[in-house]
Amino acid sequence: MIFKTPTLDEHDEQVIANIHEAKTNLGYALHVPRRWTGLLRRSTLGRAIRGSNSIEGYRIGKEDVVAAATGEFVEGNEDTRQATESYRRAMTYALRLAAERDFVWSTQVIKSLHYMMLEHVPDKNPGKWRPGPIFVVDEDKNEKVYEGPNFDSVPPLMDELVDSLASAGKTPTLVAAAMAHLNLTMIHPFSDGNGRMARCLQTLVLGRGGTLEPTFSSIEEFLGRNHRPYYDVLAAVGQGKWRPDSDARPWVRFCLRAHYYQAHTLLRRMREGERTWTVLEAQVTALGLPERMVSALWDAAHGFKVRNGTYRSAADISEQSASKDLRALVNAGLLEAHGAKRGRFYLAAPKILEVQEGDAEDRIMPDPYGGIVTAPTLVSKTTTTTTIQKPSMATSSTGPLPPSGQSRRDGSR
Repeated sequence: MIFKTPTLDEHDEQVIANIHEAKTNLGYALHVPRRWTGLLRRSTLGRAIRGSNSIEGYRIGKEDVVAAATGEFVEGNEDTRQATESYRRAMTYALRLAAERDFVWSTQVIKSLHYMMLEHVPDKNPGKWRPGPIFVVDEDKNEKVYEGPNFDSVPPLMDELVDSLASAGKTPTLVAAAMAHLNLTMIHPFSDGNGRMARCLQTLVLGRGGTLEPTFSSIEEFLGRNHRPYYDVLAAVGQGKWRPDSDARPWVRFCLRAHYYQAHTLLRRMREGERTWTVLEAQVTALGLPERMVSALWDAAHGFKVRNGTYRSAADISEQSASKDLRALVNAGLLEAHGAKRGRFYLAAPKILEVQEGDAEDRIMPDPYGGIVTAPTLVSKTTTTTTIQKPSMATSSTGPLPPSGQSRRDGSR
């Protein structure tokens, strides 16, 4: 027996309707041809990768979001670079699976995704069910706060999870995806990487639902920014041990809130992106520079590092042409060069940063549930096998905060 989908009430149905409305509007916007939409898609994927890995302590700077999405050089220690690249490959595979017509749910799909995520740490049994018991430990108190089901129960429980995914029926995709995440987290089928796998699985289920392309369906960025409430609600539902008869409603509502905030955040970024591109295009035209250079400035204006590889990919030009263009943008006072050789990158000059700051909208959004509580007191961050530094909680209106707690133009674009 795994966790069952709770019966939705009128509040849940209304929130789901509001989310679908926002995602429908986002879908319409994405289908209108815009030269910068691909840049937004790339940065959205990078933010998801960054958000999910940050929960596990693998932190990269916001400026490396594009690098995380494209497989370019990511600054940080070797563990962070390997974890980022491995998660990128797994997410890319999941996004492709979401579009496959002949896709079939199986435990092998889940094992394959896990192998991609953990292949760089062979001692963690990548692609294999855990061989023994597993505990979630409070890193501050050094005490057990959750115990997964017995390891010999993992195969039948995962079979049941896969069956539930294949026969979701009329269950709303947003809810089915949330339940997949919850069940994998609570079964804890792997020796390590269960959180990343659960988040990736949720994105895959959302992508299979087909309401919006999977890159823009993910809530991994939201979870990365709001890891404390995320742990809180999982702990509340988990109740310390495998209890699949527990009420999953608090978790489902938490995820629905996440979708609401994330969808409206993306709509805001679409509006801001359009205005930013228009201003940057005018600046490039006034200087007599090629229009393709706007893509480099658009990334820089959003706070991302511009590298030769990421720019030439976006502009579809050669390495030599990309180098020439970037030098021209530096000479024009629009970009600033940093580093040398393989580590060279470019950041926005002050006049470009002013463009984005001028286009930024307020971040305040109302609580879609109108203040209904979904989880009790906050719990400490936990980890299954190792103790890692606890990441700080980022204040953001893309999180489940009341309007009074949301910041305006807080830089979390």
